[in-house]
Amino acid sequence: MHSDAANFQLNSHLTTLAKIYHTLNRLNLTEDSSREDHQTGSLRSCGVSDCCTKPMPPRKKRRPAAGDDLSAKKSRHDGMYRKHEATRIKNEEVFSSKRCLEWFYEYAGNDDVVGPEGMEKFCEDIGVEPENVVMLVLAWKLDAQNMGYFTLQEWLKGMSALQCDTTEKLRNSLDYLRSVLNESSNFKLIYRYAFDFAREKDQRSLDINTAKCMLGLLLGKTWPLFPVFNQFLEQSKYKVINKDQWCNVLEFSRTINLDLSNYDEDGAWPVLLDEFVEWYKDRQMS
Repeated sequence: MHSDAANFQLNSHLTTLAKIYHTLNRLNLTEDSSREDHQTGSLRSCGVSDCCTKPMPPRKKRRPAAGDDLSAKKSRHDGMYRKHEATRIKNEEVFSSKRCLEWFYEYAGNDDVVGPEGMEKFCEDIGVEPENVVMLVLAWKLDAQNMGYFTLQEWLKGMSALQCDTTEKLRNSLDYLRSVLNESSNFKLIYRYAFDFAREKDQRSLDINTAKCMLGLLLGKTWPLFPVFNQFLEQSKYKVINKDQWCNVLEFSRTINLDLSNYDEDGAWPVLLDEFVEWYKDRQMS
């Protein structure tokens, strides 16, 4: 009996110890769970806030490699070269009186006038025959007074107006000079200028041979009747042409029909043209 009581008491102690163990075990599990939740929350909070608030560490500068240094130097050199070229081109485009003066003396030599020899070389350099009509337009632009000659004053004044101080610039302006003839009023001015330009300065009239050459230069490609009129001059008694006759030939070429049907014999035309019309009609009839 005493043995049964001892066993009962031992079982009671074991049961109590088991309950205490389970209670302590539950308490430890709860504490660990809470600690894990706390650590997880702290990590989340730290991840968000640190990402947004903590400054990024400064980026270290990369040391330039040898190739980068060469590229930078080449880029600076190219930039300086382009700037130099732009300045040079701009200076070349701006008209220079000094450069124009040096250009003049290439053909004038020690004189203050470009004569026949210099004029021949000048025409060769710009690629134009001396008999080309563009040379007449150029002389008009320079207001040259004597055929075959350019004085220093005429050269500087005219080339300055054209903004040409080199052979290349003038060569590039030839198309413009040719186009001047396409404007009616300019053509008339050049036509009138040609008479005084070509005549001998001690004469008031133009000798017939020079007149035929100048008329061929100015009207040969635009007036269909010029070949016939030239034949008339060759067989006529005329040795010279005066300025009134010269100017009326241009007016005749512009206003009179090719069949001469609107020519008024009682009009104010010079006798030269009356005789041409009569000669032409007789020729047509025969």
